[in-house]
Amino acid sequence: MDPLSFFSQARAFIVTGKGGVGKTTLSGVMANLAARQGLRALIVQLGIPGARREAEPAYLSHLFGWPENLSYQQVRLRPGGTGGGEVSARALRPDTALVEYLHLHGMKRLSHRLVSSGALDIVATAVPGMPDMLVLGKLKQMERAAAAGQADAPDVILLDAPAAGHAVRFLQSPHGLLDAAGGGPVRAQAEEVVEMLADPARCQVVLVTTPEETPVSETIETAALLEDRVGIKLCAVVVNGRFPVLSLPPPMSAAELCDRAAAAGVKLSPPEAESLVAAAELRLQRQESQAVQVARLAAELPLPQLELPFCFSAELGPEQLDDLTDALARALTNWVPVSA
Repeated sequence: MDPLSFFSQARAFIVTGKGGVGKTTLSGVMANLAARQGLRALIVQLGIPGARREAEPAYLSHLFGWPENLSYQQVRLRPGGTGGGEVSARALRPDTALVEYLHLHGMKRLSHRLVSSGALDIVATAVPGMPDMLVLGKLKQMERAAAAGQADAPDVILLDAPAAGHAVRFLQSPHGLLDAAGGGPVRAQAEEVVEMLADPARCQVVLVTTPEETPVSETIETAALLEDRVGIKLCAVVVNGRFPVLSLPPPMSAAELCDRAAAAGVKLSPPEAESLVAAAELRLQRQESQAVQVARLAAELPLPQLELPFCFSAELGPEQLDDLTDALARALTNWVPVSA
């Protein structure tokens, strides 16, 4: 499948996985690949209620080489090229989403009072599930704008969702509010969000994991919960951080390695040889362990797998972003979507 066909499956992709497996990185990589196809991609991160710009998420900014942290105001991380594609991003917070909701529904005076009195955070988080509902409601609004083809709307939305442990609760919140609210604008908003989450043409989930036992187990569990409790379509699972498979020689002693090196005209000291032997053994163990977990993931979770390689870099920036984007494009070549 070509990347453009991949992104045509839905207008919004919710990216989630166990904390630390690279879901923010994947959100950036997907957005970057979409922009290469001439699409306008928008990454939405969950901001910190009431936080100043300097306290907002910074990792995505570093990935694109952007000098400032994200804020509620949308910024262009990668300007449009000759094909018209671009990457924008924003940090979405429940309190600011509530202000915008009130403005859109003719209640500016009330929003000003909440801000001036300092009660905005309290109101936005007072009802269980309401913070999540406000964020998902804003996502629904952006998705509708994309569907309507509005001039300033993105073609693809990537929501960098909470970690897997909280993602199910996050996406379940509209269902909970449906049960709690008998009517009114809260119930209407919840109904519209549930409708969006249930429509695979509008919204799908991309799971991300690393090829390790605990993340794989949590990914399998999260997938089952999302399908059973939320009713949202799972698009694919991305295995992040897969080591390139090396053809390593059979295990040998440090003395044997020194002899082979000498025969090839290379002089190794015993400590150097011991370090190389230990490194080869560790690499072989990691390769085998990752292969086992990837096979287990395929057996227990019937979703198409996409792989991203491990980046041997202390920090990820624009160069690594482009390398990972190339890798995702290659992985999509043999990718087959899940049937509806």
